[in-house]
Amino acid sequence: MATTYTEISSNKRRTVSLILGFLVFIIALGWIFSRALGMYWIFPAAIIFASVQALVSYWYSDKVTLAVSGAKPISREENVALFRIIENLCITAGLPTPRIYIINDPAPNAFATGRDPQHAVICFTTGILDKLEKPELEGVAAHELSHIGNYDIRLMTVIVILVGVVALVSDWFLRISFFGGDDNRDSGQLGLILMIVGIVLAILAPIFAIILQLALSRNREYLADSSGALLTRYPEGLALALEKISADTRPLKAANKATAHLYITNPLTDHKGTSRGWFAGLFDTHPPIEERIKRLREM
Repeated sequence: MATTYTEISSNKRRTVSLILGFLVFIIALGWIFSRALGMYWIFPAAIIFASVQALVSYWYSDKVTLAVSGAKPISREENVALFRIIENLCITAGLPTPRIYIINDPAPNAFATGRDPQHAVICFTTGILDKLEKPELEGVAAHELSHIGNYDIRLMTVIVILVGVVALVSDWFLRISFFGGDDNRDSGQLGLILMIVGIVLAILAPIFAIILQLALSRNREYLADSSGALLTRYPEGLALALEKISADTRPLKAANKATAHLYITNPLTDHKGTSRGWFAGLFDTHPPIEERIKRLREM
């Protein structure tokens, strides 16, 4: 029977496997492209460019996310009960108390952002505060605090760098190969094979990279569910909260594709999270809610 500890261990192993697979994929991609074109500077140049771009967004991502979401900070006096829930959970988790923001929207949802626990923010919609009972809200808050404690924002920033590298290298390969590439590239049958393989990978690699990114995002949701259940010692609280959220079909008006992966459930859909087949599920930002609830109730 699954427990919070086995779920956490299992999800951490899956995360490590996905990251290692991502790195191997990028290294192989860079090797094939550089051999096909005879231009070995492409790979390190793409890494440097994508890293600088991602690091800039890393430092300011929380401010941008809060601005586009229309979130507003609240003081302790405005919602003492919510602050007490967060503070008590932070004491248990050994985390500093994050800033708390509110989105004025009836759709029930929540997210965490910030580059580390010292600069973290938890944001709730007015809908989720109105709809959930205290144990359910504690489950949601514990889930978001787990994202902070697990450094999920930092991890996803690294993945953004890797996805950016794949996209850049693929784009550069297609452009350079169109103009003839380098005279030092491999010639003959091997060179032709490498060029064909390179073109196919340049077209498909960005899609594979996005699929890996979304798989990692889904995996982190499972991990946050498990860690949050361990924090509250009451998995049923989060399970009930997910049931209530999934029953509300209103989309979150302030959400967009760039921020959808941050929320506890996908804010751009009807939240039902029903399985639609393995292929369609590859492009989901979140696991099916029914599966998350099942795992929580098996703990």
